[in-house]
Amino acid sequence: MKEKIIIGTRGSKLALWQAHYTKDQLEALGITVELKIIKTKGDKIQHLSFDKIEGKGFFTKEIEDQLLNGDIDMAVHSMKDLPTASPEGLVVTAVSYRENPADSLIIQQESFVENTPMNLPKGATVGTSSARRKAQLLNFRPDLNIKDIRGNVDTRLRKLKEEDFDAIVLAAAGFARLELDMSDFKVVTFNPKEFVPAPAQGVLAFQTRTDDIGTRRVLKNIHDIDVATCTNVERKALSLIEGGCHTPVGIYCERDRNNFYHVWAAMADTWDSPVRRVQISSSTTHNLAEDVIEKLKSQTA
Repeated sequence: MKEKIIIGTRGSKLALWQAHYTKDQLEALGITVELKIIKTKGDKIQHLSFDKIEGKGFFTKEIEDQLLNGDIDMAVHSMKDLPTASPEGLVVTAVSYRENPADSLIIQQESFVENTPMNLPKGATVGTSSARRKAQLLNFRPDLNIKDIRGNVDTRLRKLKEEDFDAIVLAAAGFARLELDMSDFKVVTFNPKEFVPAPAQGVLAFQTRTDDIGTRRVLKNIHDIDVATCTNVERKALSLIEGGCHTPVGIYCERDRNNFYHVWAAMADTWDSPVRRVQISSSTTHNLAEDVIEKLKSQTA
């Protein structure tokens, strides 16, 4: 068995939580682990919304380059940030458990309104740079004022306090993993079957070189097969529409106790255009992603 593994990671608190979580898992197997922090394009460009940054993989490319060069042995990514096709020579070898896949609305105490959709006042300003979140927010509340916001979880929470926002949207997995004190805010967590999350939201992807059999063999010990089955459907559907991080599409798959698969999808042509929704159930994942996309594309928004 391979004795030492170097993990490449971004330097944000959440990325480091993910890397340390993986390090702990591997050290429990008797592996020596070193972490290497790598800055990505997405970390350096903080003033643009995601859809204005050219190219895919702006949170992953620099890490993948070091992986290909052999400077690191594996990368830990938020799977939702990872393009659906790995560069030649790289592969997603394993995935983690799935934290809560939902999105949450983090609302200023004084902006929280009982018994209104999303508990927001009319014309509320909501911060997000995700085209998927923008489209679904406006689908439920066309009156909202959507404003771009960038930065890691801490930065966005600080901007919510200090700048002109009534609320922001965060992945529930992020602040759950960081065990953040959210008592200053009201937190409304959406149902992922209604406000549909990004494909593979809440899951970590462990990426390696295709020919690094030693590392790949080790990672099979921390691979969650059940999670992989569902995220494979979500990411396959995303790849079929040539989607990336900034495509306005949400796809969520879960398996019930009778081994039936259920998929919810929501897609718009642009962040400010109507949202199309589908729900499909099947006893198998065979052609499930294809069926979801065919049904989405056949709809008139």
